[in-house]
Amino acid sequence: MAIRPGASTAPLPHQIPIQTTFDPPPGYEVERVVGPCWGITVRSRSVVGTTCAGCQTIFGGEITMFSELANETRNEAMNRLEQHARQMGANAVLGFRFDSSELMQNTNEIVAYGTAVVIRRTSAAP
Repeated sequence: MAIRPGASTAPLPHQIPIQTTFDPPPGYEVERVVGPCWGITVRSRSVVGTTCAGCQTIFGGEITMFSELANETRNEAMNRLEQHARQMGANAVLGFRFDSSELMQNTNEIVAYGTAVVIRRTSAAP
């Protein structure tokens, strides 16, 4: 299931746990490690947006256009990470991280990655 171009990049309510820790959520244990999973998106800044942001730097403060672009891009990468993990048969992602790099001028790659796992509730779960 791919995200359509132009589709909303708002954070989806996650259908599986996505954790920055390498431990499963309380009351769960890792049944099986599925493997690495990721969600990638590449975004470019428009000439108009870059120009407007340049104007904002004159007055100082937050460059809201870039903050919004970064937030939307991270949400899109995270949504794709969840989709990839679910396609792999996982029901959780552990060790979740973001990474970014500039591919060319005004173009950034954002990667959300982690370890796809299958977790199960333990008998001692709260």
